[in-house]
Amino acid sequence: MDYLTIFKALANETRLQILLWLKEPELNFPSAAPLAEEHDFKDAICVGKIQEKAGMSQSTTSQYLSLLQRSGLLEARRIGQWTYYRRNEDTIQQLAEYIGKEL
Repeated sequence: MDYLTIFKALANETRLQILLWLKEPELNFPSAAPLAEEHDFKDAICVGKIQEKAGMSQSTTSQYLSLLQRSGLLEARRIGQWTYYRRNEDTIQQLAEYIGKEL
């Protein structure tokens, strides 16, 4: 796990906010239609809904989401013409343990 990349990703207020929104997607994205069960990607939100809530351009939103994904904090899946993102709870748990033990 590359902790420096994770901390860099979290050093931006909007990227941190995106992670917080995705912690409770049903509360923060009430108009987002849930994915069908056959996609097996629960709690994922499409880029367009995240962009809309963040009030940023599509390119900036995509850059932010890409960095969060590269750091391991988000998982992404392309379904049809849309890309969906959700939190990677395993990485977030490992980060919490690292902070608790090492810092």
